[in-house]
Amino acid sequence: MKKLATLTVTHLVALVIGFAAGIYALPILTAPKGPSIQEAKAQAQDATYKGAFKRNLTDSDALHWGEGEVFVSQKNITLAGEVSPGPAYKLYLSPEFVETEADFMRLKPQMTVVGDVKTFKNFIIPVPGSVDVSKYKAVIIWCESFSQFITAAAYQ
Repeated sequence: MKKLATLTVTHLVALVIGFAAGIYALPILTAPKGPSIQEAKAQAQDATYKGAFKRNLTDSDALHWGEGEVFVSQKNITLAGEVSPGPAYKLYLSPEFVETEADFMRLKPQMTVVGDVKTFKNFIIPVPGSVDVSKYKAVIIWCESFSQFITAAAYQ
């Protein structure tokens, strides 16, 4: 009986670990190829604003981070850099720079979703025509699936 209980517990633990690893790995395996650094830099030429994702933000950690240059124009938001992989990332424009989940949730009603982050190394995300980027001050990446802050960059 003790052996059966041990086997049950160890198999359940392995199942949970495997499921968690699958959630983490799936976005990496299914992500489309991102633009090259040359394509990202070429797109950045039209940028009106520039900011930077940094790994050392308050609510960023070893699994939730971003780094690189962020370029904001009225047409696109471009990253020449990387973000940690994960599911259901959204790119937001915020009226204030935030670096914590609490601040994100406080300001979320005033933020605008620009689009989905589908690549984790370099990206170019079109800005909807109805969005005026000059009315915001920061770019935020947020994981909708787990309500997790990933990274942010102030651009003005």
